[in-house]
Amino acid sequence: MKRDRLLRSLALHALLLPLALLFLAPIAWMLIAATLPNAEILAAPPTLLPGTHLAENWRDLNADLDFVRVMINSIGISIIFTSVATLIAAMTGYAFAKFRFVGRGVLFTIVIAALTIPFEVRAIPQYLLVARDMGLSNTWWAIILPWIAYPLGVFFMRQNMLSVPSDLLEAARIDGAGELRIFAQIVLPIMRPALAAVAIVLFLFQWNDYFWPLLILSQKDAYTIPVALGTLVGLTRVSWGGIMVGTAIATLPFLLLFLWLQRYFIAGITAGAVKD
Repeated sequence: MKRDRLLRSLALHALLLPLALLFLAPIAWMLIAATLPNAEILAAPPTLLPGTHLAENWRDLNADLDFVRVMINSIGISIIFTSVATLIAAMTGYAFAKFRFVGRGVLFTIVIAALTIPFEVRAIPQYLLVARDMGLSNTWWAIILPWIAYPLGVFFMRQNMLSVPSDLLEAARIDGAGELRIFAQIVLPIMRPALAAVAIVLFLFQWNDYFWPLLILSQKDAYTIPVALGTLVGLTRVSWGGIMVGTAIATLPFLLLFLWLQRYFIAGITAGAVKD
């Protein structure tokens, strides 16, 4: 029995190790390329050892744009968006899962329908609303507001809220607890894994978003990281070293967030399978 288990474990690791190396290879090459001059980054065969041009590439990156300012923009926008959008998704999902009101089915159908509409279809109307009618171009709120009620987050939280025992909520109401207190002190602590999963997904979405910030931001001081790195690709000159340094730095905030919340992430993804 132990021998069979050991053989299965070795076979599984033999299968997973090449896959892990395949996924890690682009990240490893990005980190190496951040230390190489432009000529060696584009050389064939590629250089597999770190170089000595990290400081030069960092200077090239900051010569073309204020990268510290860009980092502050991306971090600030992503943190505010993730915090507010996760709370809205939790409150909306709780309402759909635990309260019966007129139009609940229609409203939830609209949420599901919103998941199927491509952003390209509503990009121009959304741009006219935010830029022309609300006058929010080149501001953080122009990036945050259009996605603040993220349909996928609402759907995910609603499905997980179904697993909260209704008897527990009724007992709290009988004891005199208000709805806000029940939500804050009972529902949210139970939903921590689901909240962590939604927060990671929302942070990743906002951190990597390129198309909408490219439309709504026209001033360099307002750029987010994806838009700023895109401007480094010119017609006559491309700072590959600067792009690699900027990309390597851009992976750090999401990596830290995932490491911080990873123990909740898998539990949040698999939660909600049991309904009362």
